[in-house]
Amino acid sequence: MTQHAAPHDEQQADLGPDSAADGSRGAGFADARERSRTESLGERILGSLLDRAHLMPPRLVGQLIAQELESIGGSDVSIYLQDYDHNTMQPLAGPGLSGEAVPIDASWAGLAFRTDARQEQEQPDGSTRMYVPMLDGSDRVGVLALTLPEVDDNDRRLAQRIAGLAADLVVTKSGYTDTFARVRTAQPMSLPAHLQWQTLPPLVMTTPDIALAGILEPAYDVGGDSFDYALNDHVLHLAVFDAMGHGLEAAMMATMIVAAYRHGRRSDNSLADIYTHMDDVLGTMFPGRFATAQLAELDSVTGQLTWVNAGHPAALLVRDSTVIAELTGPITRPVGFGEGRARLQTTQLEPGDRVLFFTDGVVEERLDDGRQFGEGRLRELIENASADELSPAETIRRLSHALMDARGGRTSDDASLLLIEWKCPPRDDELARRH
Repeated sequence: MTQHAAPHDEQQADLGPDSAADGSRGAGFADARERSRTESLGERILGSLLDRAHLMPPRLVGQLIAQELESIGGSDVSIYLQDYDHNTMQPLAGPGLSGEAVPIDASWAGLAFRTDARQEQEQPDGSTRMYVPMLDGSDRVGVLALTLPEVDDNDRRLAQRIAGLAADLVVTKSGYTDTFARVRTAQPMSLPAHLQWQTLPPLVMTTPDIALAGILEPAYDVGGDSFDYALNDHVLHLAVFDAMGHGLEAAMMATMIVAAYRHGRRSDNSLADIYTHMDDVLGTMFPGRFATAQLAELDSVTGQLTWVNAGHPAALLVRDSTVIAELTGPITRPVGFGEGRARLQTTQLEPGDRVLFFTDGVVEERLDDGRQFGEGRLRELIENASADELSPAETIRRLSHALMDARGGRTSDDASLLLIEWKCPPRDDELARRH
């Protein structure tokens, strides 16, 4: 069997002082452990992908990855991207690529996506089909699938790194192509929804200290709901918005309020000043209309959460898989009325605490008997999802689908969910190597 060594594989790397005899250690780039600069198989394949992808048109990226994998023994290569509703995995098409759309909740590719973990499926001929999550940082991009005659730890490590590079290529090239957005679009998308998706940050973010995940629904027809966040130094800034009305005008309002929020945030304004800025902008641009909002800041060093609730339902504090409190307090006027005064509130989180922010469309939907869906059902669903000890990304995906199922697929209003988790304070030396 051909050994698929990973970059910096120890068997290849620890060559000792004698490796310098052929000049491979060099006088430029060098290593304190005197490791060779000679390329391993992993370095060669990753280097080839990087070199060739530099000027490769987006339509050929998937085929390039498949070609390189086949050159080192991989076969039946598939690259799956999740659809906007997070229901199916949609395959890239083209020569050298295989696969068909599969459900996230009932497929090997979906299992790798849901768990953010590599899955291995033994084939009848003794080969192994690997399903490897494609993560851009911590954002879920999709799943890379390939078949190898045999698999060892070197193969697993190399496959994971190729999947990471594939994710980076998809994300980078998505900035100037519709190729990948078209693959992800499993049903027609409205113009307001398209506008909203263009303003969203990555739906998932994970660091050693903080994890976050958000979702909008209905994904293909959302109008006035949106959210935003940024991690600056040790402070997570976040916001959830619900613009008045539906359709294109609500989407335009939401886009403007996100822009005003980012402008204030990037100007290093306080929460109160950001609220005032948003209030002025929306009142000027859309007189007589308004938007509700939750603005918050989480200090990852201390765990202190500060927020302004401008007309939203109270966020839920989840500890040990149980909703222990609503983050209530004085309500600030919705954004856009003018001359509002932000009322700041704070609470102290404990390591492992989660906070769920949501818009009124989540709980105010009417069921068949005329009753509202209600916060009681929402509490039950978030507790059930949290009890399985899933990541915030999978928790929020399951919660969104559970909400949709419980409401019989009914969404007369937009709904957005944003879940944050404070895991722990940052380490003293965050740059220290972990291994």
